[in-house]
Amino acid sequence: MTDKILLFNRWDLSEVRVEDPGLKNHINVKPIIIPRTGGRYAPKPFQKEKISIVERFTNKLMVSGHRGKKHKLTSDHQIGKTVSLYKVMKKAFEIIEKRTNKNPVQILVNAIENSALLEEVASYRLGGIIARSSVVVSPQRRIDLALRHISQGMQKASFKNKKSLAEIIADELVAAAAGDPRSFGVQEKNRIEREAEGAR
Repeated sequence: MTDKILLFNRWDLSEVRVEDPGLKNHINVKPIIIPRTGGRYAPKPFQKEKISIVERFTNKLMVSGHRGKKHKLTSDHQIGKTVSLYKVMKKAFEIIEKRTNKNPVQILVNAIENSALLEEVASYRLGGIIARSSVVVSPQRRIDLALRHISQGMQKASFKNKKSLAEIIADELVAAAAGDPRSFGVQEKNRIEREAEGAR
């Protein structure tokens, strides 16, 4: 019997590597069995990096956030039971491991790195007009936006789809980890960065 702490008693997080130097200190891949802190860090500002990246991703799946200005598409009635979602996540990780022969948490980290945008557009008032300018995105916001876009891609793909949620999660993560433009997270990154390039 091993003495290692394994995610869901199966996957070793000590072998997961974050290659993006800007995200290295903000993606938590410390060994943990059940990634559930129960809101321990919620009252404290700037404590997200202490939460396991698997837990942050699972929480984002519950409420993926609105899409578009003025809550064009919202996700308010999307929450569910945490235990049920963790079972789905475990099943999705098993599918990813079977398809790629890699640690599924490494695939999750690669998906976040490929979906984390570097620039975005900020609007501000200049005289009587609204001007737009490109701004560099902070590391924490890069992760937040990557998780939001990946989870929204899963939400979009699950609509009127016969596939199980575990299969949809696996499809999106594998596509994003490979940098496939069919992934919604990669699509949104490319779209926003093109807009930012035009606003320089």
